Amino acid sequence: MMSCFRCCMSEEKIARKSLKKSIKEYHDTKTLNSFANISFKTDSSRRKYITDEIAKIGKGNISARIFTYRELCVATQNFHPEYLLGEGGFGRVYKGHLECTNQVVAVKQLDRNGFQGNREFLVEVLILSLLHAPNLVNLVGYCADGDQRILVYEYMANGSLEDHLLDLPPGKKPLDWETRIKIATGAAKGLEYLHEQANPPVIYRDFKASNILLDENFNPKLSDFGLAKLGPTGDKSHVSTRVMGTYGYCAPEYALTGQLTTKSDIYSFGVVFLEIITGRRVIDNNRPTEEQNLVTWAQPLFKDRRKFVLMADPLLQGKYPIKGLYQALAVAAMCLQEEAATRPLISDVVTALEFLSVDNLGEGGNENMENDGADEGTKEE
Repeated sequence: MMSCFRCCMSEEKIARKSLKKSIKEYHDTKTLNSFANISFKTDSSRRKYITDEIAKIGKGNISARIFTYRELCVATQNFHPEYLLGEGGFGRVYKGHLECTNQVVAVKQLDRNGFQGNREFLVEVLILSLLHAPNLVNLVGYCADGDQRILVYEYMANGSLEDHLLDLPPGKKPLDWETRIKIATGAAKGLEYLHEQANPPVIYRDFKASNILLDENFNPKLSDFGLAKLGPTGDKSHVSTRVMGTYGYCAPEYALTGQLTTKSDIYSFGVVFLEIITGRRVIDNNRPTEEQNLVTWAQPLFKDRRKFVLMADPLLQGKYPIKGLYQALAVAAMCLQEEAATRPLISDVVTALEFLSVDNLGEGGNENMENDGADEGTKEE
């Protein structure tokens, strides 16, 4: 029965073969690891290197357009603050309009003083140019004029999952249960593509609520691939790398040893899924001491099903299927196992979440729970 969730269209198989070939060629160039050590005498030599490297590795498959800085200044009204969509450690993102194609886009201007700027820029361009899936954000193009490093993406009308889930301003409508499961399922499918269809696998390494973007229908797409790494190949069990990512989302074994596997992403998915279910931030210093770390707070509650209702986001107001809550928390708990080997594969997570989505619809979606304990639990804050 579970196999019915799999999509096996011949067109997808053809695309996958082409993808594997492109990624193999990309990997065979062995240039990825050298990006961290790029140094140039002049801006023009840096720009030429980036353009040549993208062309060489892409083998002509790069569809991303090369923009001039001037074009993007026009698109964003000289990066006017009024068009600012958000900012983080990487730089700022602006809403833009491309006159030539009449397309609304998101323009990410990387911080010129940011860590690993050239490497992250190259990795993001290459990965998003060579990998295409419904749950990965689409890269429209890039700019490498002078010391500018700018990425141009499709515009996602509903911003990030974080905008709709965490620290909601008064009056903003919270996500309903069905939409939360839809977002979790789509995000898991994005990881499934990276882990199991890309060859070699790609470890995302920065899975968090702010990197899950939502379109006008709340369909999710993963974004921000600057920290992504090609996964282990052959008989290697892991990739050793310096610890990068966001505090709270990193798997314990990766934080301790720097040994990265796809199971590190599974842990991060478990953290985000727990945020989706509870409406709580992974690290929240405004809560009582024992509740500041979401995973630490949740671990003892995972062991007692009677306490599961205490973990549901109070903003749901009890409107969720009780069985669905139990199953969702069970998936989150599996992903958050301390031992990496005991965490599920992402394909198993996708199957479980798709089953959960169908099961919820069969139960009538958002049903009110009627037992007193459940009502009390959902009101607990």
